[in-house]
Amino acid sequence: MRILPALAVCVAAAVALPAAAQQKQKMQQGPDTVVALITSENAQTQLMGMVLTMQSVKAGATAHMLLCGPGGDLALKDAPESATAGQPPMGMSPQGLMKQIMEAGGTVEVCAIYLPGMGADASVLLDGVTAAAPDAMAARLMAPMTRVLSF
Repeated sequence: MRILPALAVCVAAAVALPAAAQQKQKMQQGPDTVVALITSENAQTQLMGMVLTMQSVKAGATAHMLLCGPGGDLALKDAPESATAGQPPMGMSPQGLMKQIMEAGGTVEVCAIYLPGMGADASVLLDGVTAAAPDAMAARLMAPMTRVLSF
């Protein structure tokens, strides 16, 4: 009679081990999702955030960007020159690379308080950029297999 419980434990272990091995392999491969928080007003810092986000997309991650404070200015149709001016060494601008990330399937949102803080509405934003819902963004930040980058 004691053989059945022992057999059940062996079967459970045999099922759990491959699942654990798959999870370990997945963790070694990297996250499924990258959330990049861009808050800096420095164009070089903004661009580096975009570069690393794009490289994450190329590595197979889904990208989401949250732009807050001065970082939110990247999402404006009438963005400051620092957002649109090319940076060395490739001559790419932060906003230009952000648009490429969007074309590759990445999502871009401004902080929920960005537009009210400006006294503006969504009409000032580039097509495809929306205001983040705090609950949805918090869930995205806390999701398993998510890497958060902050610039």
